[in-house]
Amino acid sequence: MLPLYKKYWRTVFDIGLIVLTVYLIMFVSSKLYQLAAPVFLSFVVFWCIEPAARYFHRKGMKKPFASALSVLLFIILLLAIFFGLGLILVTQFTKVAQNLPHYTQIIQTEFTRFLHLSQDKIAALPSGVTERVNEYFATATTIATKWAQLGLSFFIQFLSSFTVFMGNFAVAIILAFFLSMEINLWKGIARSKTPKTLKTAYLFLKNHVLKAISAFLKAQALLVGITFILVFIGLLILQVDNALSLALVAALFDILPLLGVPVIFIPWAVYLFITGNTGLAIGLLIVMAVAVIVRQLAEPKITGNSIGVSSAYLMLSFAIISLSIFGLAGLILSPILIILLKELWQQGYLQQWIRFPTEEFDELPFIVKIQEENRETARGAEEN
Repeated sequence: MLPLYKKYWRTVFDIGLIVLTVYLIMFVSSKLYQLAAPVFLSFVVFWCIEPAARYFHRKGMKKPFASALSVLLFIILLLAIFFGLGLILVTQFTKVAQNLPHYTQIIQTEFTRFLHLSQDKIAALPSGVTERVNEYFATATTIATKWAQLGLSFFIQFLSSFTVFMGNFAVAIILAFFLSMEINLWKGIARSKTPKTLKTAYLFLKNHVLKAISAFLKAQALLVGITFILVFIGLLILQVDNALSLALVAALFDILPLLGVPVIFIPWAVYLFITGNTGLAIGLLIVMAVAVIVRQLAEPKITGNSIGVSSAYLMLSFAIISLSIFGLAGLILSPILIILLKELWQQGYLQQWIRFPTEEFDELPFIVKIQEENRETARGAEEN
């Protein structure tokens, strides 16, 4: 074992140092977000409003007025989206709420009918079997109660978190307005006061990582759009009421990791089976299966093309590890980690930072074949 340690101790040290650096960056970032969420959100809002502010400024408008007009248009657009979606959802969910007593009556009737049909059969069973069935039923009821309590707690926590988020977002809009006004001042300070090492790191992130992250977000929006269209068309074919609102809710759940369309469709199908509407239940399961299969087939291709990683196994492994260490925030940040590592590999930084015993390898693990292929392509073009 000692020769093995002698050969690879530097490699293990270099990899451990990189892992520790990534961990500290994510840990500090999560803590800073908890302490100053409006500041982080203000950069997102600034990214949204600054193109319009620059356009108005180029047309001759002073920057403060250009920034104010851009913020005003941004707020109007948000309000239009929220009020439009809210009106649609409230209208259609009101219909569901009005029909809820009817649905409850159906469930009660079906349950009573089931009891009458099974009463004689249950009475004919041996006493031990009946007691065991009652125990299983009591256990299932207890588990269902716990899950209901957890679901209610999660919903309450989500509402409180959403309220806090909206407050932080309102402050972020104000901060983004002032940042848009003073952006040239801050750029000048950054150019003159920032160390060269940080400038190099920023340029690397801007030219490689941020572009890949933008492509990843576009890919996720495309996947959610595909799910929405498939579910909406399927519900229209099945002639389901409130198809638009239900498709929107399905797309919303599709954004959440490890949840997706089955969270809505499986309980719905179970309810339909209980009430005797077997045809619609089977139709919903078919729609759910099509949406899930299409997403599973398209996700590695679309997401892999956007971030340059086509391995579904690698992406899922990163997501699970990041979820275990950092929770939900880690699950959201796992694509960023993959993008960062991929760019560090393609640009040759991992090869420089991690030392391997060269006598152990026919070819070092982090040799960038993409750069070699580009060189060969350039040579071929010169010869032609």
